[in-house]
Amino acid sequence: MTSNSFRPNRRQVLLAGSAAIGVAALGSSGLAGAAGAGTGRISEPFQLGIASGDPLPDGVVLWTRLAPEPLTEDGFGGMPDQIVPVQWQVATDERFTDVVAEGTEQAERASAHSVHAEVSGLRPGAEYFYRFRAGSELSPIGRTKTAPAPGSKLDRFSFAFASCQNYVAGQYTAYQHMAEEDLDLVAFLGDYIYEGGDAGSIGRPHVPAHEIMNLADYRTRLGQYKADPSLQAAHAAFPWAVVFDDHEVENNWAGDLSQPDTEPDQDPAVFRERRAQAFQAYYEHMPLRRAQRPSGPDIRIHRRLTFGDLVDVHLLDTRQYRDDQEVPPEQVADPERTLLGAEQRKWLLDNLSGQTARWNVLAQQVFFSQRDFTAGDADSFSNDAWDNYPAERNLLRDRMAGVSNPVVITGDVHANYAADIKADFNDPASATVGVELVGTSITSGGNGSDQNPSDSVQLQENPHIKFINRKRGYVRSTITHDSWTADYRVVDQVTAPGGSLSDRATFTIQAGKPGLIQG
Repeated sequence: MTSNSFRPNRRQVLLAGSAAIGVAALGSSGLAGAAGAGTGRISEPFQLGIASGDPLPDGVVLWTRLAPEPLTEDGFGGMPDQIVPVQWQVATDERFTDVVAEGTEQAERASAHSVHAEVSGLRPGAEYFYRFRAGSELSPIGRTKTAPAPGSKLDRFSFAFASCQNYVAGQYTAYQHMAEEDLDLVAFLGDYIYEGGDAGSIGRPHVPAHEIMNLADYRTRLGQYKADPSLQAAHAAFPWAVVFDDHEVENNWAGDLSQPDTEPDQDPAVFRERRAQAFQAYYEHMPLRRAQRPSGPDIRIHRRLTFGDLVDVHLLDTRQYRDDQEVPPEQVADPERTLLGAEQRKWLLDNLSGQTARWNVLAQQVFFSQRDFTAGDADSFSNDAWDNYPAERNLLRDRMAGVSNPVVITGDVHANYAADIKADFNDPASATVGVELVGTSITSGGNGSDQNPSDSVQLQENPHIKFINRKRGYVRSTITHDSWTADYRVVDQVTAPGGSLSDRATFTIQAGKPGLIQG
């Protein structure tokens, strides 16, 4: 599936669609004809870039949002209160001499003039290029791929996963490097934005300069993040599959419960309204299908993507259905406590009990493996992670023992980890039933360090954890029929531009032999 034919660098992405490579082709295709008919001129509406996502064998979803002034306080991005027709094209080449699909979507004020075009009728396992037009304005050109046909034999699949991109904490240098990779997919595991109003110390203050609480605020904050050119480059280079964690709404929320504080959303009804507005803005800014369109405070974000006979990706939601994490210690082991919710848990267990691909990925947000922070006989665990829901974690872990090559990928903790998933985390000699790969943040936490002093305690108390590193970056995985190779790619700095990329560690998993092999 992977091809080296086109890997756009940042300059190519930003200049794509300009007169040099696009206008003549647009005219010859017929797209130039009625574009924007009856619409007043909107200058430079594609400030937030373009994206594609959730590839299927016959198509992808294409995304953009018209926002010539992304940071306006009203959240409408400088757009007039009118419906704007936005045309899109898909071609087999970046010059659009072979257009294979095209259409028009109506960008409306009620959806912040966002566009979600669900393209079908494409060839499976194929590379395509896409672009948009609003009036006389052309978007950049993006590159995407469809998934291989169901059950088709796939020799190789390459993807990266990332999380936690606090805008004020650093430059998105990792995305500059990621855009140069040769990938079939990017999985984003949560914390696409941060909700606070902090300014940071590197000249990238949050807009608005307060904690975001309403729809206009969430739209403006998402617009600020989406305007970053390095993030745009990574979106334009590959299809993405996205899920949220907590900061897309509020730090450490759980189900209908806000983080304990003095804000009005301590009332669950108020929090549900806040959640509804956050989900609406999130959908407006992500390459998601109509099946993921929110209904008030509810959104079905869990779903499965399949890539031939090689990889199934189960995208999970560990926020929306979780029980309260703030419970007394004696309640933690309650077998009824849930992180996934009954419906999502059944969906996942049913999927894992049926026909699956060679490798089965659980793409989720919070640390899955047991992680004891305290030396000696005493134990201490994070209440935000699966350790606070051990009965459900153990149920899922036990199911993994019968699944073909399960791998959990995780974000949230702003550090790289690699861990064996044990049949009994308290018995190092017990069977290894799977692997967890935890990716560091893109920027959250600043430059980071190789390790913290306390990491030696974690490694000693949790022998199933094989690796910890606290620099910034992403994890690139290359999967074949026989093996999974995970490269932990880190940048040396994010608080200033120009950070260099290196591989901090590489782990291999052999098919049919659960467990990590370093090097």
